[in-house]
Amino acid sequence: MKKEIIINSTENGSRVAITEEGKLAELFVDSPDSEKHVGDIYLGRVAKVMPGIKAAFIDVGMKNDAFLHFSDIADTQDSFDKLIEEGADVDDDDDIEDEKAPTQKSAKTKTEKKPQFKKVNLVTGKEIIVQITKEPVGKKGVRVTSEVSLPGRYLVLLPFSKLIGVSKRISNFKEKRRLRKLVKSILPSGFGVIIRTNAAGEDEKLLLSDLKSLIDTWKEIEETLKGEKPPTILYKDVKATSSVMRDLFNEDIVRLVIDNKKMFREIKTYVKQVAPNLLEKLEFYNKKEPVFDAFGIEKEISRSLSRKVWLKSGGYIIIDIAEAMTVIDVNSGRFSGKQEQELNSLKTNLESAREIARQIRLRDLGGIIIIDFIDLQDEKNKKKIYDEVRKELSKDRAKATMYPLTELSIMQITRQRIRQNVLQTFSESCPSCGGSGMIQSKSTILSTIERWLRRFKSETKEHKLTLKIHPSFAEFLKEGLIKRITKLQLKHMVFIRIEIDKTVLPDEFKFISRKQNHDITQLYNS
Repeated sequence: MKKEIIINSTENGSRVAITEEGKLAELFVDSPDSEKHVGDIYLGRVAKVMPGIKAAFIDVGMKNDAFLHFSDIADTQDSFDKLIEEGADVDDDDDIEDEKAPTQKSAKTKTEKKPQFKKVNLVTGKEIIVQITKEPVGKKGVRVTSEVSLPGRYLVLLPFSKLIGVSKRISNFKEKRRLRKLVKSILPSGFGVIIRTNAAGEDEKLLLSDLKSLIDTWKEIEETLKGEKPPTILYKDVKATSSVMRDLFNEDIVRLVIDNKKMFREIKTYVKQVAPNLLEKLEFYNKKEPVFDAFGIEKEISRSLSRKVWLKSGGYIIIDIAEAMTVIDVNSGRFSGKQEQELNSLKTNLESAREIARQIRLRDLGGIIIIDFIDLQDEKNKKKIYDEVRKELSKDRAKATMYPLTELSIMQITRQRIRQNVLQTFSESCPSCGGSGMIQSKSTILSTIERWLRRFKSETKEHKLTLKIHPSFAEFLKEGLIKRITKLQLKHMVFIRIEIDKTVLPDEFKFISRKQNHDITQLYNS
């Protein structure tokens, strides 16, 4: 499968697109409106213990308290408690045991399951070290674990653990044994590790460098802990762009395209250090056409924000996202084949199954997902739909469980929810409707304006414009030591006069050519 990573960077953040066979499969956004919390480590304080739901709420300094389920409390909690009390290093002198690899953020395996009930030593007011595993959704706060881990490119460091695990994606038994033996020989006492997929085939020098960096980071966390009181952050994980580079840029990627010279140099330096064999895959994009336009990604993003998604056959799917679940409805639309109804329905359902699986990944839909397929009578045909969805979701890095179609041709899926879905990332509560609807966030509008200006400058020599915008967005453009509007003008060498227009919606803008004295917005839209 041909996989590419395309990075679009602007003054207001960056967007990372992962494509498979030319189609957008995943999207990551770095912007002030979509701050990433997963991976961050906090010194928190127990705000409330709820034995009835086997959980506690932890004050980490956010608007809503973090949720800690009892099953996410580490077996090494005593060691973390001692670290907090003494403000000193804690060593575990036991030999490290070889284990099968758990998934990241979980130091348990099928052969070493957590007990359904465990002794929990949590009381209100107690200090506790926790790590965020899920972003806040709606009114719910972040979810945390006390099983702290630090991910590197080749290893995941597990403080106070005895585990040496190997990724299940490394299938070669000899390579697993080599890596486990190698890591065991260089791992200091008091630490465990998970050997990541990227480590396959790599030598001791790279793994040792990665391990040293992770241990140094943990030592810095311990030093920070000595002088801090809860709630406070102890460690901030890397941004989405950096985490994609760390976790996903490997031999499977055909090329990585970046449109920002500074970021290109930074990424090149990083790759030179950790994976020099991948340097030839880096490509700097310096054409006038915006990079996401050139690769057709901008249109795909627009599709991902749309409630209705059309299929090539003429059918379509409707995606409705609520806080409790996502409901997807499959419709035959304009498609009307010449064959019998059952076969026509099967064709539309199969096409929908592939598109739905892609949309689930692209929108990063989590929780309960209900799919209402077109009615089928033949059980064999229902199984074909189930197998197709399962095959497509096997490409997904998030855990998903699916169930066979019911008598009414309804499929149920549960998918791991870690971060906000794409719609939430690109939207914010609308000030005009009191939060009953969603509009694009100010950061997204600013990025859209910047791409508009790039298209405008690539096709014309005009340099004087009037920008008509809603009052709320005008304030946003004038914020900062160096105003955002000033940065736009300097970067694109164009003079922009702001005109407040209350008839313009909060997530819209209009550009007026001062030379031609008419609206030219649509001429340079994507």
